[in-house]
Amino acid sequence: MHKVLIPEKIPAIACELLTAAGFEVVKYRAGKSFPTAFWKKHSQSSDALITLLDNRIDAALLSKLSNCKIIANYAVGYNNIDIAQAKENGIVVTNTPDVLTDATADIAFSLLLAVARHIVKGDAFMRAHKFTGWKPDLLLGMQLSGKTLGIVGAGRIGLAVGIRAAAFGMKIIYYNRSKNPELEKITGAKKVELPALFKNADIVSLHLPLTKDTHHIINEPLLKSLKKTAIVINTARGEIMDEKILISMLKKRQIGGAGFDVYENEPHVNLELLKLENVVLVPHIGSATETARNEMAAIAAKNVIAVLKGRKPITPVKVI
Repeated sequence: MHKVLIPEKIPAIACELLTAAGFEVVKYRAGKSFPTAFWKKHSQSSDALITLLDNRIDAALLSKLSNCKIIANYAVGYNNIDIAQAKENGIVVTNTPDVLTDATADIAFSLLLAVARHIVKGDAFMRAHKFTGWKPDLLLGMQLSGKTLGIVGAGRIGLAVGIRAAAFGMKIIYYNRSKNPELEKITGAKKVELPALFKNADIVSLHLPLTKDTHHIINEPLLKSLKKTAIVINTARGEIMDEKILISMLKKRQIGGAGFDVYENEPHVNLELLKLENVVLVPHIGSATETARNEMAAIAAKNVIAVLKGRKPITPVKVI
């Protein structure tokens, strides 16, 4: 009987599918490091592993998975896994694309609206009993229609954000390695290079994966070329942006504001962010809908079942 290790807190559908396929399921408490005793007991005899994005699967840990055929990451991103070493060890790595596209795009646009229209500040204002009536200058924000949205990374989620922005009457420019004809056809978006995007956008929304090439790709020169009224939204990975530079600019009011769902040193959040009124912070909940999380669990389990039954994985990660 095949043994599959899964995080104890992912939706029950994963366990149900794996059990129905005739596999032994062993649950573990997820975290950046795995208990030594647990790995001594299970690593060499396990055929598959489902991981969360904060499980660090490095070369040392991979060397202990001597019988493992597949690591199914319960996320779209997979920067937590040493992909090249996994391939070297003959281990297939999969992720969960598509199923969380709309959920993440919704969070990106929610942050965009919350920052642009001071939603969180307005809520705090009301709860503090400060509202004494309508005023012509109370919490003036940015109207989205006619403004330019710069999408950095025009994959599935970038496309979904672009479609939402077009419905609000926004102009769209985007940066991507290749053209996205669908985005251009639906929204009239234009492909530009990063410097032009940061110089011309009123709002920048980040959707790049984290790789060695994208680490701090959003650097000081790009950030300092933004308009003073600009807003930056990050629902991708914290490490793709030089967070300290952005925080410094926010403190000095050199840009309009920012919305964060991800952070450079998760789960630790720079304490300076907590002091700023021109930011909206949420705890990495881009895919946090019941629908998305259940579908993620199902596709992770189905990838495991496919590989352990000798079939091709459904959503393999390609080593570039």
